[in-house]
Amino acid sequence: MTNKNKHGLGRGLDALINPNYRQSEENSVQIESNKITNDDGKSIDILVKISTENIKPNPYQPRTNFDQGALDELKKSILENGLIQPITVRRAKDDSYELISGERRLRACREIGFKEIPAYIVQVDSAESMLALSLIENIQREELNAIEIAFAYKRLMEECSLSQEEIAKRVGKDRSTITNSIRLLKLPSAVQQSLVKNEISAGHARALINLPTENLQLAILGQILKKNLSVRKVESLVKQYAENKESQTDQSEQKSEKNKREDISRNDIEGKLRSVFGTKVMCKQKKDGAGEIVIEFYSNDELERLFELFEIIERGNY
Repeated sequence: MTNKNKHGLGRGLDALINPNYRQSEENSVQIESNKITNDDGKSIDILVKISTENIKPNPYQPRTNFDQGALDELKKSILENGLIQPITVRRAKDDSYELISGERRLRACREIGFKEIPAYIVQVDSAESMLALSLIENIQREELNAIEIAFAYKRLMEECSLSQEEIAKRVGKDRSTITNSIRLLKLPSAVQQSLVKNEISAGHARALINLPTENLQLAILGQILKKNLSVRKVESLVKQYAENKESQTDQSEQKSEKNKREDISRNDIEGKLRSVFGTKVMCKQKKDGAGEIVIEFYSNDELERLFELFEIIERGNY
């Protein structure tokens, strides 16, 4: 992304979270009707009422799950208190609008039967800025599940050329939070789906990341679901596995070192015997320490030579 786009992104985000228009849906203060104007078809940074049927969906919507129960509660709140927070849109080329944020509010108003909805119109000139605004707004409002957030961060990096440090500043998080979130995407699909379904928490998922294989991660996931294990218990299991693995590694290294010394010792013996007998000699040893020495010969003459050599050794004249 160029510097120009980044500048536009910052301006759009400032407008998107303008405190005059961006209020919590749980806030009891309704939109002030005297602040709503008619759309002149060209102005930006204005609050207007627009047709709910004239709004196109957001092609960069990061949310994939819309809970119908939560949507029904929002509809009830809107009917009782009115719409507290306007949606945010940008102008489209055919005099329609493209949604930036507020899809849940738009869906609720459409299901209620509202023909118009208050909307804040902002200027967003590039696809990159549109994507970034959509992702950042949803992240800041904490309306995404952990996997949707992780994908949002990843898209901001890949499609908007933002670093983890830049993302952290824009969404008001620590960089480590961004890093740990993106790591969740390395988990098996089954673990990610359990996280989306709220069968496990992000804490469970972060603990599972530290296991080295997918099979282990799925095995512990099964234990979490079966026994309703706490995050602390899962962390303890992962730590125990790591300690056992380290112990096994140490034992393996010790055994390897011992075997190496034994191999060196046998090689020395075989080398000395070869120099004595002038032929191939193999030293074979069992686990209990017993073994055998094999001296090879390739003809009757060589066998006779070995016998003579044994006699010399036996007389102590070697």
